[in-house]
Amino acid sequence: MNYFLYTRKSTDVEDKQVLSIEAQLSELRALAKKEGLPITEEFVEKRTAKMPDRPVFNEMVKKIQKGEAQGIVCWKLDRLARNPVDGGQISWMLQQGIIQHLLIHDRSYYPTDNVLMMSVEFGMANQFIRDLSTNVKRGLRAKVKRGEFPSTAPTGYLNDTRRRTIVVDRKKAPILKQAFELYSNGDARLEDVSNFLYERNVRTISGKKMHKDRVKWILSNPFYYGHFFYGGEIHEGKHPPIVSKKLWDKVQDVILERGHPMKPHNEPKAFCGLLRCATCGMMITAEDKVKRQKNGNVHKYIYYHCTKKSKTTPCNEPHIREEALLEQVNEILNGSSMPSRWAEEFEKLMKEDEKKAEQESAVIIEDLRNRVSTISEKIQRLLDIYIAQDIDRETYLKERSKLFSNKKSFEEKISNLERNAKAWLEPMQEWLNVASSLAEAAQRNDLPSKKSLLPKSSARTRPAYRRFPFISILGAPRRAPKIPRK
Repeated sequence: MNYFLYTRKSTDVEDKQVLSIEAQLSELRALAKKEGLPITEEFVEKRTAKMPDRPVFNEMVKKIQKGEAQGIVCWKLDRLARNPVDGGQISWMLQQGIIQHLLIHDRSYYPTDNVLMMSVEFGMANQFIRDLSTNVKRGLRAKVKRGEFPSTAPTGYLNDTRRRTIVVDRKKAPILKQAFELYSNGDARLEDVSNFLYERNVRTISGKKMHKDRVKWILSNPFYYGHFFYGGEIHEGKHPPIVSKKLWDKVQDVILERGHPMKPHNEPKAFCGLLRCATCGMMITAEDKVKRQKNGNVHKYIYYHCTKKSKTTPCNEPHIREEALLEQVNEILNGSSMPSRWAEEFEKLMKEDEKKAEQESAVIIEDLRNRVSTISEKIQRLLDIYIAQDIDRETYLKERSKLFSNKKSFEEKISNLERNAKAWLEPMQEWLNVASSLAEAAQRNDLPSKKSLLPKSSARTRPAYRRFPFISILGAPRRAPKIPRK
């Protein structure tokens, strides 16, 4: 009678098993030699037995059914099966005499034996794995309740195996934050962010460039501002955030607005994307023109004109050279610039407001804390309503996610005010700086800078471009006042 030797462990990690494969093989070979059993083949499997359809186990069973062996040597019955399907198959083959002898390290099983003991052992093995699964899930839920993410840390974080916590990856975290800032500007594609990360050694496990879907998952993951998803719900985490909630919200707005990746443009013109035609409302585009003279001189020009894509409004507006358009842009910037005397007066008023800000910030912080407390009470009431089965799970998760998001935003505002009581004055200071620098920008030959400042210019100076009334700035009324051309 021939025998098969079968060994198994649930994982490839050596320290996760009490008895390794090598130890099982050594013990079982010695046992077979002691009993004088001929081993025709050894089967080694590194896979859990809680589910059926194990390839090595199925191969051994098929060979036994073909009559290549009539016995099995293994360490314990739970090495053969931890599920009722495989366990029932072994029991049935033993009862039918297909398996004539089943030897484990401390006893033997024969076809004529009482099947009760084998059934009890297989049942205990199956119940052990069920209890283990339940205990693990209970432990994970407890960990989530404490605000600890019970899984592998995402890119930018590391799993601290000694403390069993998640810590910030000091090398990758600043790069991830820069990636968020890059995409939040609205002029970068997901592919650009992937290239940005790749150039700074933030890559996949295999060292390759991240796919754009993976980049989008990173940019959409609330883990990076302090929350995390688990079990279809969002939870507050204890891990340190990499980005602020404000920056994360800005990135989500860009993702929602763009929807699909934008195609790269070759050498975009300075004022494209800024202007509309005042006649039909379509965008203004630009193109290069090259003029070759008979003497061999080559002159290059840039002309702006309406795209004329309107299907309802006919448009016969002419083109305009970039030099003429730039002259109008400089007039607008000069006309919108704040006089230095006004700027000095604003500075004095802002200094007075700074003194009041520290006193008023305490009142604002107290109001925000009351809002946070109110949201916490709403979250608890929402949970009570859900437990009472007054609302369905989908509604509960949706409303819970909104409350968590609002709570995080208010907490972030409190933190910002505590660090800088005058934070609300920063937009005013930024506006003052822009208004004071418009005249200086008009003198520089920096077209991208002029483009960024032009939408911020005052509406009262828009008649400055009346010589070409078909041009209107984005953000201004769609139709500029028309003036008859000569």
